[in-house]
Amino acid sequence: MHKTKSQATHLAGSADEIEAAFYGALQLGDIDKLMACWADEDEILCIHPGGQRVIGPGAIRASFEAIFANGSINAKPERVHLLSTPGGSVHSVLERIEIMTTEGRQNAFAIATNIYHQTTHGWRMVVHHASPGTSRELQTTFGKPVLLH
Repeated sequence: MHKTKSQATHLAGSADEIEAAFYGALQLGDIDKLMACWADEDEILCIHPGGQRVIGPGAIRASFEAIFANGSINAKPERVHLLSTPGGSVHSVLERIEIMTTEGRQNAFAIATNIYHQTTHGWRMVVHHASPGTSRELQTTFGKPVLLH
């Protein structure tokens, strides 16, 4: 059973707490908890690693339902870098994703940018953009660019 918009908006907390709820929902494969983290705006945006832009709550829900059809995602945020303003918060994170392979459990990595806005229902995610990453990202030093593009 899917939650209605009014039920889904009861999630409260800071941008950090909404981010923790988002990753918790990924680990549980719980689409309702995951969507409760998102703003209820037509312009919200999600880009999965190597994927195209997915725009709007319905499309984002469908994209995660398709992902969850294969099971939950054991993704944990690491190396969080925050940029906060009174009405918005940008989180750049290294996602460590545990996957099963023929050789056993392995770690994969993604680099994600999660953007949160303070809405009438509290802090909510408005953008999740993830790109493939590597374990090399663990050595990233803040304030010292390794390679400019």
